[in-house]
Amino acid sequence: MDVDAALLSVGEFGRYQKRLTCTFVLLQIYVACQSMLIVLVGAQPEYKINTQEVPSTHEELVKHVTFEDDFTSIATEWYLIRHEAYKVNLAGSLFFVGLLIGNILFGPLSDRFGRKPIFLTGLFLDVVFGFVTAVAPNYEIFALTRLLVGLVNGGMSLVAFVLTQEFVGKSYWALTGSLTNLVFAVGIAAFSVIGYYIREWRTLAAVANCPGVLFFLLFITIPESPRWLYSQGRTEEAVEVLQYIAQRNGNEKTFIQLKPCAGTTKIGRSAHGVMDLVRHPTLRWRTAILMYVWYVCSLVYYGLTLNAGELKGNRYLNIALYGLVEVPAFPLCLYFIDKSWSGRRKTMTVFLLSAGVACISTMFLPRHPDFDMGFLVNVTSLALCGKLAVSAAFNIAYVFTAELYPTVIRNAGLGICSMSCRVGGILAPFVPSLKSLNPSMPFIVFGIAGMSGGFLGLLLPETLNKPIAESIEDLHCPAYQRLENKRKKGVGLQEFTQS
Repeated sequence: MDVDAALLSVGEFGRYQKRLTCTFVLLQIYVACQSMLIVLVGAQPEYKINTQEVPSTHEELVKHVTFEDDFTSIATEWYLIRHEAYKVNLAGSLFFVGLLIGNILFGPLSDRFGRKPIFLTGLFLDVVFGFVTAVAPNYEIFALTRLLVGLVNGGMSLVAFVLTQEFVGKSYWALTGSLTNLVFAVGIAAFSVIGYYIREWRTLAAVANCPGVLFFLLFITIPESPRWLYSQGRTEEAVEVLQYIAQRNGNEKTFIQLKPCAGTTKIGRSAHGVMDLVRHPTLRWRTAILMYVWYVCSLVYYGLTLNAGELKGNRYLNIALYGLVEVPAFPLCLYFIDKSWSGRRKTMTVFLLSAGVACISTMFLPRHPDFDMGFLVNVTSLALCGKLAVSAAFNIAYVFTAELYPTVIRNAGLGICSMSCRVGGILAPFVPSLKSLNPSMPFIVFGIAGMSGGFLGLLLPETLNKPIAESIEDLHCPAYQRLENKRKKGVGLQEFTQS
């Protein structure tokens, strides 16, 4: 039997996998806190300059500045205001640069050396650098730690996502993937609550980092991914892990015997890596499309956040709303992606097109300040609808991408796509500046991007009810070819299972 059949015999989503999945999913709260840290730690409070003359130097300015709000930040401690204010944004950008580098490095490393050691190393370093952030003696050390935290946080969370998927049966990938992204959105709201009660930035950074210690201790005992062991030809070790899962699920008498995995790495043969995504025609085509889809999702998601997020009022409430507005997206996509008439590909396309249409629709709204069509039809409500739709598409992209890549290079594929995603996130802040040309121009850019990504996604193969490829050779084996031919002929899943 293969790994999918073995997981079915031991329990695709048994007691042990449920506990493991719950722990991995809750890890996203920690990931979200690290991602959102700069929003509160770098917040700039209201201040007054107690002098009639304009200070000529930063040193002179510091002597005459009085901050009026009841919280501290790196801006208040190192007086990052006026000409020095760019340093706050720079620290935030360095975090995203770190995410990009981490996505590139951690994917291939975990495909070569294993999921567990790379994941635990990344989580350990994430915790260490997080505490260094809280005690940074100056801005330079703080900025460096944000780069390093981004590097290990992005890489670690990527491997954690893959591990979550590979411990359960494929039929549960949509559920576990959706829960992962749902809890990340909830984590943003949770961070706003922590920030509301902890107004001192160093204490906030330390408290937000503390859950990482607990998660590291919980994950030390997890086994290696049975899918990865199987894909590497380490069949006996994969059987041991599956037997361990069976015992923890209460299926002690289950007998497991795996057939050899085709295409496993042999002596004298180089390990699989990023170059396989370029060399293999099928993977090259999939990777090019997926990179663009991930880029579009990130560009539209972060761009709409910047445009629709100019809300007045309580800072902490606004942060919570940014997270909670995404919550309805996950049950929606979870419902549709498992239906035979929609699946992964069509659902992702529909949500991307919906995001694009919502953005394009803003250009048809009257811009006159005295004209008001109400709460339901205005630029902000349409932008938030677009963010809801693109959040759902982003969630599906995670699940869809993991299913499109064979196990031997799944992390490498996800890493390359995540790299493209970070490029979209870096470029997103610059799009709102197009308002100087036309107030609707940013939304036109987001709309065209969303719609083009949706149509391009239709070129990808559907993965619903398809077996997971363990090796690159599996993409061309007869079983996969028969599935593809039957799909093209319009044969349903029920007919195939009976044949």
